[in-house]
Amino acid sequence: MAFSNFKSIGQTVKELQLIYAEANFVLESVFPVSDYFRQDLEYVMREGVVNNSEFAICENLIYPLLKEVWKSYGSKFTLWSHQLLTCDESLSGFPEYILARRSPLGKVVFDQPYLLIVEAKQDNFDWGWGQCLAEMAAADRLHGESAVTIFGVVSNGITWEFGKLEGRNFTHHPATYSIFELDRLFAVVNYIFLQCEIQLAGYLGMVA
Repeated sequence: MAFSNFKSIGQTVKELQLIYAEANFVLESVFPVSDYFRQDLEYVMREGVVNNSEFAICENLIYPLLKEVWKSYGSKFTLWSHQLLTCDESLSGFPEYILARRSPLGKVVFDQPYLLIVEAKQDNFDWGWGQCLAEMAAADRLHGESAVTIFGVVSNGITWEFGKLEGRNFTHHPATYSIFELDRLFAVVNYIFLQCEIQLAGYLGMVA
């Protein structure tokens, strides 16, 4: 079943037999936002057409912010765009973005995913989370028996929401963050990347 066929978070929770909860789990880890990024984003939002399509939203608003944070973690992770993610016939598709472990075989090899990012199509966050949670469940299964927290982001470019999956337990962070509060948004995205890095360090320590 394609990820896009999961139309709501309730559907995904029921079909995959997950447990839904809401709780504040996101903290802010300060990230220095460059003046160049601020000015470029302001220009793009003022002069460009940034929301006429799903691709425009991803390319102009979501990916640039993710990329800016990812550059501080590039030695540990690869940020994939529209990469096939599949664990079995029931869970398969192409998430907008995946933060995955940087493979020791090189950057061209897709490795274990830790973070899934989905664009909220038509500003429908319920649909977006239904899809994102299915992707998170697939990512969790790819880790096998290892206990891992998979993070998820759903965004329409302006508003950003966050969640995490621990085993069967999905937690939706109730607060939303806006691209118009850039320092706070960067701090939250940086916190999520940092949690992924901490988990990866723990995993590498166990297999060393």
